[in-house]
Amino acid sequence: MQRYFVPEAQMNERSVTLEGDDARHAAAVMRAKPGDRFIACNGRGRDVVARIDSVDKHTVAADIVEELTVSAEMRWRVDVAQSLPKGDKLETVIQKGTEAGASAFLPFLSRRTVVQYDERKEAKRIDRWRKIAKEAAEQSHRSVVPRIEAVSTWKSLLQRITEYDLALLCYEEEGRAGIGLKDELAAFKSGRGSENAAPSVLIVVGPEGGFSPEEAEAAVAAGARLIGLGRRILRTETAALYALACLAYESGELGGN
Repeated sequence: MQRYFVPEAQMNERSVTLEGDDARHAAAVMRAKPGDRFIACNGRGRDVVARIDSVDKHTVAADIVEELTVSAEMRWRVDVAQSLPKGDKLETVIQKGTEAGASAFLPFLSRRTVVQYDERKEAKRIDRWRKIAKEAAEQSHRSVVPRIEAVSTWKSLLQRITEYDLALLCYEEEGRAGIGLKDELAAFKSGRGSENAAPSVLIVVGPEGGFSPEEAEAAVAAGARLIGLGRRILRTETAALYALACLAYESGELGGN
């Protein structure tokens, strides 16, 4: 069943309206007709099954026939802070990271960022990143579209580390030393005891050249933990996805407690 994320203004207790690109997709691509059903999500955890009443290329009107209770969201709330990589690599991180369960993406600039950041183009780029996240969330049957934040500075990112229960900075020197993610997560889970609330975790990934020793030290001083992702050197667009998969496993999402 096709899934659409719908602004809350277009979804009330009884009905849903698709407009714009979603309506055109339903009408032209899905060949929707009265009586067909789709899943509508408000992006905040409410998912419903809707039955179409009328269709045209501008608007699809539907009645809500069922409230869904099964969630595909990750057990932990995991945000990804990614130093701006070259080319369209961040689009890959957002698309695949959304499928893997990330709650938000926080792009930032660090010392070894090589991309030429143009603030005048930022709004257009963020709109594209948000569209990619929305489409990936629909494809992967999520109930929430990850939040895409504006590009920040390294200093601003460090000031936010205390907002999280656990902040993990991916640092290749830790991997070479055999200091890995598993040990940090084991200590973190042990320290939480029987607490049931979903923890908030921040994964911080550097640019193509990685983080400088000074940046790693500053992150630790701000409250982050340095982790390795094995003894191999991962590309910047691979690191966050690798870490997300590990967190999904350790959180029990793939089975176990």
